[in-house]
Amino acid sequence: MAKGILGRKLGMTQIFDENGTLIPVTVVDVADNVVLQQKTVETDGYVATQVGFETKRDKLSNKPEQGHVKKANTAPKRFIKEIRFKEELKNELVDLAVGDLVKTEVFSVGEVVDVTGTSKGKGFEGTIKRHNQHRGPMTHGSRYHRGPGSMGAIKGKLKGKNLPGHMGSEQVTVQNLKIAGVDVENQLLLISGSVPGPNKGLVIVKSAIKSGK
Repeated sequence: MAKGILGRKLGMTQIFDENGTLIPVTVVDVADNVVLQQKTVETDGYVATQVGFETKRDKLSNKPEQGHVKKANTAPKRFIKEIRFKEELKNELVDLAVGDLVKTEVFSVGEVVDVTGTSKGKGFEGTIKRHNQHRGPMTHGSRYHRGPGSMGAIKGKLKGKNLPGHMGSEQVTVQNLKIAGVDVENQLLLISGSVPGPNKGLVIVKSAIKSGK
């Protein structure tokens, strides 16, 4: 079972380790993670912890949302996800109850994590930028420069065909990133390398599933 936390990407900076090696890191704000619900085998058929992050105004939430978070004695949340980590933390860190805060203590320096976010939106792009296709010759009367090339068979649908279209704005996971620093006072995680999405984008930080350990 993995453990995880929700956060907002603040941007990148750099730190130095004990050997003086420079490490580029991404700063993720993980303050205000609240347990909203505990899923159990008896009631839901599986075990999971529903976590909410970042308070939003009551005006932006409907009555079902307000009633749901009322059980946790907290305000409506902008970002809600399920993480299956209750059993792992029960004896090690905290016995997570509805209304409890999930803090940076979940992770320690050196742990390997996977970070999931929404990639930057690029708008409508052609096949050269979107799928790394080659362009045609630019001289000698060529009338094919940046076109998509052959469309293949005429009959049938073109599902999966590399065509121009909306690029970006899709879920992306970067695996096996290392926790380079934990700021308990400000509830910040410093993750080595880059994580998906623009600054101020919402991300999920989970234990790595392919770390090999």
